Amino acid sequence: MADDRSHRTRSPLVPSRRNVLAAAALAPVLTAVPEARALSGPHGRALVAPVLTKLTDWADVGKALGRPGDMKRYMYHTGLPRRDLKVYSRGVRIDPALALGTHVSFVRYADGSTLLMGDVVVTEGELQHFTDVLQEHDIMQTAIHKHLLAHEPEVWWIHVHAHGHDPVTVARGLRAAFDRTGTPPAQPATSAPRVDLDTAAIDAALGVKGVPDGVVYKSTYVRKETVADGPLILPPGLGATTSVNFQPLGGGRAAVSGDLVLIAGEVQPALVALRRGGIELVELHHHNLTDEPRLFFVHYWGIGDAVALAKAIRRAVDITNVVPMPGGASS
Repeated sequence: MADDRSHRTRSPLVPSRRNVLAAAALAPVLTAVPEARALSGPHGRALVAPVLTKLTDWADVGKALGRPGDMKRYMYHTGLPRRDLKVYSRGVRIDPALALGTHVSFVRYADGSTLLMGDVVVTEGELQHFTDVLQEHDIMQTAIHKHLLAHEPEVWWIHVHAHGHDPVTVARGLRAAFDRTGTPPAQPATSAPRVDLDTAAIDAALGVKGVPDGVVYKSTYVRKETVADGPLILPPGLGATTSVNFQPLGGGRAAVSGDLVLIAGEVQPALVALRRGGIELVELHHHNLTDEPRLFFVHYWGIGDAVALAKAIRRAVDITNVVPMPGGASS
C-alpha cells in the first residue's frame, strides 16, 4: 500500500510569482481593513493566500467526514455541537451553542494545498482515546485547554491542525477520531426560537451586529492585521477571532462565555479591564503553534444583566486591534 504522508506535516513551499500576486490581490479582501502588513512570513518567506471554493468542491471531504458542511466564504465549515452532553457550570446548564460546539474548517490555498483547523469538544473520558486516533492519522493538536470554570462532567477543548494535499484522508482521520467520542450525528435544520434578550442593546454596547445560534446570541470580531499560520494567510474567522456569546437566563440576564484574541502587549490591559468589569477569567493560552503575529487567547465567563456584561466586555475589546467580523459571527 502506498504510504501517502502528504497531509502529515507542512510540506516545503516554494512560492511562485502567481502565489505571491494572488496573496497581494487578496489581502484587502481578507482583512477587510486597510491595515494589512507586508505579505511575507518568517525569514522573509512569501505568504500563500486562500482561494474561494464552492460547496461542491468539498463533496468528498463531507462524505469522508460523515456530516454535512457549509461555506463561510473561504472556509468549508462543519459544526458538530455536543448535544449529547448535559454540562453544568456555576449552576447553569450550558447550551451547546454557548461553549460546547465542535467546529472544523478546511481552506484551499493558491498552491493547491489545504489547511484544516478546528476546535473539538471531548469529555475527560474521551480525551486520551481521541488523541490516540488523531496521532494515528497524523493530525496535530495545537492546544488542549478549558473554556469553562468548574463544570460537570469534565470537558476539554482540543485544537486540531493539518496541512497538505489530501483533505479527504484528513477528513477520514477526523471521522475515526470523532467515532471514539459521543459526538452525535447531524440534526435536520429547524426554525430557531427567538433569542430572549435585548439584542439591539447588546449590538449597541458591543459595536457589532450579532447573530442568533439557536437561543444563544453571538458577536464576533477579527484582528485587523493579516494573520498567518506559517506561510499561510488565515481568512477572517479562522483561528484569530474574538467571540462574545450570550445564553439567556430570563429577565434580561445571561451567561456570557467567549474569548479575546490578543497580541502580547494587549494581554495585561485586557485582563485588568475584564476584572474591573466583573468578568471572570478562565484561561490564557495559545491556540496555534506558528501564527504571526503571535496570538494569545483569554477565555472568560460572566453571569448578570446581558447589556451590562456587553459593556464590560467592550472595554476589554477596545484595548485590542480588532474590527467586527465581516458578515457576522463565525466558528
